[in-house]
Parts: sequence; C-alpha cells; structure tokens
Amino acid sequence: MKHKFLLCVDNDGYEASLELRKLYEKIPDKEAEELNQVRIIDESGEDYLYPAEFFAAVKIPAEALDRIVKNAA
Repeated sequence: MKHKFLLCVDNDGYEASLELRKLYEKIPDKEAEELNQVRIIDESGEDYLYPAEFFAAVKIPAEALDRIVKNAA
C-alpha cells in the first residue's frame, strides 16, 4: 500500500479534531475525493471526512517514510 501524508494547514471549526501543522495519513476514498474531501484518522482516533483545502500534500523522503510507517504499525 502506498502511503500518502497531508499537512493540516487549516482547522477552522475543527480545532478539537485537527491539529495545525500536523501530518495525517490520507486514507484512500474515491467518493470523498469527488466531493473535494479527504478521509483521515483525526485526533479522536476515528476516520472522518474533512475539506481537502484544510490540507497540503507533502512529499516525504523514502527513508523518513519507512520510519514513519514502521513506528505506526
């Protein structure tokens, strides 16, 4: 599985659920993307949909990505 991470750049209205400047792993969801939303696991530990404009895609070097994924398992 290819891991994609997003950086939270806005949490207006979702301050308890999203932390600014935090990386969140994007969960594949084609229907959400069609609605300009993304699915992530938020601070509650559950996956929810959020507006895509709240996040910026980030490219993580392979070595760092391997360490992030291993530590999350």
